[in-house]
Amino acid sequence: MLDERSRSLLKTLVEHYIAEGQPVGSRVLSRVSGLDLSPATIRNVMADLEDAGFVASPHTSAGRIPTARGYRLFVDSLLTVQPLEARQLGEMEEALHGLPASQLIANASQMLSSLTHFAGVVVSPRRTQTLIRQIEFLSLSEKRILLILVTTDGDVQNRIVHTDRSYSASELTTAANYLNQHFAGQDFEQIRRRLSHEIQQLRDDIKPLMTLALEAGDAALAENNSPYVISGEKNLLDVDELASNMQRLRKLFDLFEQRSSLMRLLDVSHRADGVQIFIGSESGIAPLDECSVIAAPYSVNGQVVGSLGVIGPTRMAYERVIPIVDITARMLSSALSHPDTP
Repeated sequence: MLDERSRSLLKTLVEHYIAEGQPVGSRVLSRVSGLDLSPATIRNVMADLEDAGFVASPHTSAGRIPTARGYRLFVDSLLTVQPLEARQLGEMEEALHGLPASQLIANASQMLSSLTHFAGVVVSPRRTQTLIRQIEFLSLSEKRILLILVTTDGDVQNRIVHTDRSYSASELTTAANYLNQHFAGQDFEQIRRRLSHEIQQLRDDIKPLMTLALEAGDAALAENNSPYVISGEKNLLDVDELASNMQRLRKLFDLFEQRSSLMRLLDVSHRADGVQIFIGSESGIAPLDECSVIAAPYSVNGQVVGSLGVIGPTRMAYERVIPIVDITARMLSSALSHPDTP
């Protein structure tokens, strides 16, 4: 347990280090802490904090920096969260309004990245099935057709289909009408099962087109159903603490590509109540040892369906990032639950 003086000095040190990015010396703390303490007294307190594992002394400086344990105490009991400005809230609401679900997910990820200047990530809702509302074919050239898929939740997917022969506009209309009349409201697995029984009854000229449409549609929806959307990874190249070690940075970007480990971490947030903060090694994922992950679940009609968050260095402005993550989760929940509400 730390006394009030030690807690106040630790809070000042963390805030100054986050703002300046340089180890904080006793003279600086004496000047900015607002406490009537001599540098010698502050040095003694810093020595005690270092012994307790809350701060560390880099080899190149007499000043000190927070450790992961110091950040944890700061976040848990010393942090003063900054409310977002009304203008910023309005811009966030505008970015998450009146869009299909997939675009809302992408916008939320980009917004998290833009507001924090770190990497923003949103885990996509787990879909048991994607139902088709409408299918259209559009001729692009002699043997190239654009397949347009509209799902029941408003997503639109386009896919170019290469055919063995050219199709007339009437043939494309006939094929689209058949699919829409017989299979609207079903997913591709249901459509495939039914078509396997009915394919012999179809006209020979549109059988190959139906088969290509199924393959292309499945592929288009599979690509779109990515487990999560991540934006702003390149922002981490501008973070000195991360960019100074290229091997560690490569492992971090490999983590973004592999997805599975990061998904497990975000799943913890999916099951949690409110904002979760993982500092350094708390994540249990080695490439994130010098990073913090701030995450929160989001819901549709009161049921949690995914999570979102920010990945950045441990030296981040937690008082700003935490409310950004929290409010983005709330706004995304509202936009997904009430898509037609202004």
